[in-house]
Amino acid sequence: MTAPRRHLPAAERRVIIVETVIKLAGEQNPSDITTAAIAEHMGLTQGSLFRHFPNKNAIFEAVMEWVAEHLLSRIEEAIHAQPSPLKALENMFMAHVDFITEHPGIPRILSGELQRAEETRPKQIVQTLLHRYGEHLHHLLGKGKACGELDQELDSDAAATLFLGTIQGLVMLSLIAGDANQMKNKAKKVFVIYQRGIRSSL
Repeated sequence: MTAPRRHLPAAERRVIIVETVIKLAGEQNPSDITTAAIAEHMGLTQGSLFRHFPNKNAIFEAVMEWVAEHLLSRIEEAIHAQPSPLKALENMFMAHVDFITEHPGIPRILSGELQRAEETRPKQIVQTLLHRYGEHLHHLLGKGKACGELDQELDSDAAATLFLGTIQGLVMLSLIAGDANQMKNKAKKVFVIYQRGIRSSL
């Protein structure tokens, strides 16, 4: 249980609640996380928790917003740090892997939200995140073909799908092994194989 920190600004307390949910999701099924468990982990009462969020759904909506903001910020920073489109793709790949390694509960939360049959606000946030992520990928792939780093005949849709699918595969293996660091250890070698399939042979 985390020792309670008193007299925090409301915005900071909300962030701590969100980060607590992400941490708990790395240890258990996200659907099993209750507001009582969140409050207990933080050393708060449920009443204190509900002063910041009206219900569990509102908490998970804030979690999705946090994930979308921080993951996109991380990959955008990685992309802009490298002028080469192929190198930027590698930076983006590794930034995503690093983010998941640091927060292993996130894939569990994302998976749970996407499996919901009904349309929910958290699910919509995930869908928007994937759309914006895809835009970054297609931009880099198009830029790579334009400058000659990538194969001119490359199917950008397929390459973007494989990029995300490769990361998802690493995530699944790490979840099965119960070791998020395993994903990071394999990521560079896996990306080498990926780039062989998309780069120009010239």
